[in-house]
This record gives sequence, structure tokens and C-alpha cells, in this order.
Amino acid sequence: MKKALLTLIFCGLSVIATSQNTSVEKSTFGIQTGFLGLWVHNEARLSNQFALRSELGLDTGVFGNDIYGAVGYILVPTITLEPRWYYNLNKRAAKSRRIDGNSGNFISIKTTYHPDWFVISNEDNINFIADITIVPTWGIRRHIGNHFTYEAGIGIGYVHYFKEDNVHLINEADVAVNLHLRIGYRF
Repeated sequence: MKKALLTLIFCGLSVIATSQNTSVEKSTFGIQTGFLGLWVHNEARLSNQFALRSELGLDTGVFGNDIYGAVGYILVPTITLEPRWYYNLNKRAAKSRRIDGNSGNFISIKTTYHPDWFVISNEDNINFIADITIVPTWGIRRHIGNHFTYEAGIGIGYVHYFKEDNVHLINEADVAVNLHLRIGYRF
């Protein structure tokens, strides 16, 4: 009877030890850069598979003009709130793949506001029109080592321009595309 009881206890403890409660991290903070910008971000856990990403940064644009022969760049501030659903954490954990730092595939609704606070450019007298974009996005995030990350995402959504009094816009709304490839460092 003792052997049967010890076997049962051992089996019960091994089941408890191998069961995992896979979840996004409580909070993760980092910095990322990509082809067109630099961003500081934080992800806060909302539930086991949902996180809210908040982000501040500078988005970059490149422009050209055949009439004046001008080619330049523009940097504008950006504020982003993005609820993310990391849908494959259990599958990654079952295959013994990393899920730390919210490594996994995600679906999100990226909401970005570009305010007209300041503009950094190599050209003078650049007028930037503030906008807001709402883009459903699919993406992946992976870790390299303990602190480095890479992230890629794609999505198509909606952009609304905030019309200024002295500017005439043909369309105040348009299609927005989110195509990003970023590398970063997680603190």
C-alpha cells in the first residue's frame, strides 16, 4: 500500500511540476529602431494572452520634389497605444520555445497619433498635418539572447488627417499601411 501511495504522490507532483501557466509578462520595457524611426515602448499585461503596448517615438519620412529639386527627410513625434493578443503562447511553450519578453505571434489594433508639436527636417518651412491611424496588424516578436529582440508586422487600416484652417485637403481620410521590421533592446 505504501508503494502505491508513494507512486501516486510522485505522479501527482510530476504533473503539477510540468503544468505551466503560460502568460505574457507583467511588464516589459524596451527601445526599438527600424528603417524609419526610433521608439521607446512598454507592454503591460492585461490577461494571460493580452498586453497593452504603449509607445513614444519619432517616425521618419522621406520626400522628394521635382519642381524645386528638393529631396529631404522629416521626423515627427508619435504616440501609439496597441492592445495585443499573443495567440500562440501555449503552443510555443508546448514545443519548448521561448515565450519570455512576450515572444510569440500577435494580432493587434495599432492606434497611432502623429501630433503637430514639432518637425525635424533638412528643409525649412515644412508643414506637417496631424493624423491618427487605426490599423489591425498581424506580427511576430522573437528574442535573440537575453535582451535583444526583433519584430515584424503588417496591416492595413484607416488614417484620418486633422485639417488645419489654412490647408485644403482633397480627402480627410485615407488608407493606412503598417509594415514594420524592427530590432530592439529589452531592459
